[in-house]
Amino acid sequence: MAIRARVRAPELIGKGGWLNTGDRQYTLGELRGKIVVLDFWTFCCVNCLHVLDELRELEEEHRDTVVIIGVHSPKFVHEADHEAVVDAVERYQVHHPVLDDPELATWKQYAVRAWPTLVVIDPEGYVVAQHAGEGHAHAIAALVAELEAVHGAKGTLRRGDGPYVAPEPAATELRFPGKALLLPSGNLLVSDSTRHRLVELAPDGESVVRRIGDGTRGLADGPAETARFNEPQGLALLPDGAVAVADTVNHAIRRLDLGTGAVTTLAGTGKQWWQGSATDGPARAVDLSSPWDIAWWEGKLWIAMAGVHQLWTYEPAADTVRVAAGTTNEGLVDGPAAEAWFAQPSGLAAAGDRLWIADSENSALRWIDTGGTVHTAAGTGLFDFGHRDGDAGQALLQHPLGVTALPDGSVAVSDTYNHALRRYDPASGQVSTLATDLREPSGAVLVDGDIVVVESARHRLTRLRLPEEAVRVDAVAHRTRRSATDVAPGPLRLDVVFQAPDGQKLDTRYGPSTRLLVSSTPPGLLLGGAGAGTELSRALEIDPGVGEGVLHVSAMAASCDDDPANEYPACHVHQQDWGVPVRVTEGGAARLPLVLAGMDDGATTEP
Repeated sequence: MAIRARVRAPELIGKGGWLNTGDRQYTLGELRGKIVVLDFWTFCCVNCLHVLDELRELEEEHRDTVVIIGVHSPKFVHEADHEAVVDAVERYQVHHPVLDDPELATWKQYAVRAWPTLVVIDPEGYVVAQHAGEGHAHAIAALVAELEAVHGAKGTLRRGDGPYVAPEPAATELRFPGKALLLPSGNLLVSDSTRHRLVELAPDGESVVRRIGDGTRGLADGPAETARFNEPQGLALLPDGAVAVADTVNHAIRRLDLGTGAVTTLAGTGKQWWQGSATDGPARAVDLSSPWDIAWWEGKLWIAMAGVHQLWTYEPAADTVRVAAGTTNEGLVDGPAAEAWFAQPSGLAAAGDRLWIADSENSALRWIDTGGTVHTAAGTGLFDFGHRDGDAGQALLQHPLGVTALPDGSVAVSDTYNHALRRYDPASGQVSTLATDLREPSGAVLVDGDIVVVESARHRLTRLRLPEEAVRVDAVAHRTRRSATDVAPGPLRLDVVFQAPDGQKLDTRYGPSTRLLVSSTPPGLLLGGAGAGTELSRALEIDPGVGEGVLHVSAMAASCDDDPANEYPACHVHQQDWGVPVRVTEGGAARLPLVLAGMDDGATTEP
């Protein structure tokens, strides 16, 4: 085994306590002898959900030696609600213990800067690796095998059952439904996301007509009884009378024949899109990434590709897919489609010459016009959110997942983390509240002049009369709950730490294998160093006249198996976006390290 940098792992602290442990509260010392993987996540974050799925195989194969612990570290105020964390653990089928850390105590102890971050602790209680972002499952699996061998030989590895205790299943017709669609028959089709199926309901929104999918997580075409989905979300009627389904965790678009119940695949390979993958081509040969919602508009099926912060389109006549808007950079930037930035777009609604977009991580309502320009109606970006009505320029939302076009030209927004239904009127530029006390509404559909809301966390559809007057709500504004890093004015050295996993090397066969993109909010925070490049270190220049702001850093590194005998080695992409709040102060840091994979050389080490 190579000599590894090790630091003693801090204790695990979380005011919300432990979930999935049968009510037992654990300390790190009680897990000594196990390989512990801490997964710092928050349930709004699609990248965190990707990592949950990446870890499932590791979790199953090493269940007697590895304990994965999800450290839930909230971004939004709603995510600090303990019951919301309980719901999320069930919703996303988290099969390991979770520490609810609403005050970010453990996040701070481990100096975490980004969601998701993985930290590996050896059986003797030392941190031996840290990885930010996605794509690290292969590296962690190799490290786990190494730690099993070394600590098995030393006698410090303890095999046996871990602390996970499965919760009791709940009996409801729907479980965390995602979206709903009004069918030509008058029935309602609902994506029963946590149970991996679709459910057709009678017009009353309660009586089950039929279920499509066998309820098992998977990707399988076929008749309704045997077809399989993986956390499906968005639904849209196609011109031929079939229904398109955003099969989110399968990274695919499926097709349901309403007459026969047969399910086929329209687009996607079942694999997640990574940087460097194709962005257009034959529909079933191009990878997708967590399609969350879909809508038919301007002769194409538009796809809210939440996993890469873009909009894509599927063209049935050509049977192709392509990127339509967005750069994969996460943030809020309007303008030409090819230059716009989104942050986890999760809801779509077609309305004449506009396609409305619920841009969830930006807490924003946006639209794209027929000329291909992206606009923002309400919302300011990644870090400001709340519940405030009035002029759209100062109105606030909190992680909206759905948007619905209304007959009068306005739109209803499923303001998910505010548990509310909001309305934006383009004619007046005003935002108002239509209804409150809706538990995590994730979508809505018009039915005979009423609006039927998907109350995801109440596992039901709720029918409401569209009110003539708005509900009055006390205004609340929030900023993302993270302490700022003190940096010195003037030169600042940015180092993205990346150490290729053992047995791998950076892939330079076809040019640079790394990429770094840096920007800031406000833009004037950076006097120098903004822009794209191929080196993972960069000299930045901080304006001493700007008191505080956010540094936006996006890094990617590609590593391949280091085997000279293999002409086509397996390669892996590691990527992460950081939004680092900074405060400019004399005596602040002159170096900002961000760990993509490995350990920062500045850490205290032990052999």
